Amino acid sequence: MTKASIATTKYRVQLDNGRHLFGADEPEEKGGQDTAPAPDELLEASLASCTAITLRMYADRKQWNLEQVEVEVNLERVEGKTVFTRNIILKGNLEEEQKERLLQIAKLCPVSKTLSGTIEIKTSINT
Repeated sequence: MTKASIATTKYRVQLDNGRHLFGADEPEEKGGQDTAPAPDELLEASLASCTAITLRMYADRKQWNLEQVEVEVNLERVEGKTVFTRNIILKGNLEEEQKERLLQIAKLCPVSKTLSGTIEIKTSINT
């Protein structure tokens, strides 16, 4: 569980997941202080980091010569649809079959599966 708390500083949010304290904010052009990533950037970071970790774990398990993984994610909203563009850069001595398998594995990372599946958000207000 992650808890978000905002006071009067526009639009700085303190986040606490029980192990880490971190933040979110809006850029200055949206009235924020730009002291932390914006919520959409955290969503991009979630997909990018999950993809990189999943590929690293898989390559390690297979003992493949994967030296580095870089993942770039961009989120856009187009005509009521959210589109994630994910670009994966693999460094190391990999065969084409290994690269293709890593592409398949990237699509199976937990965050990718969550964002690709049916999502339901249950919301309540407590005072």
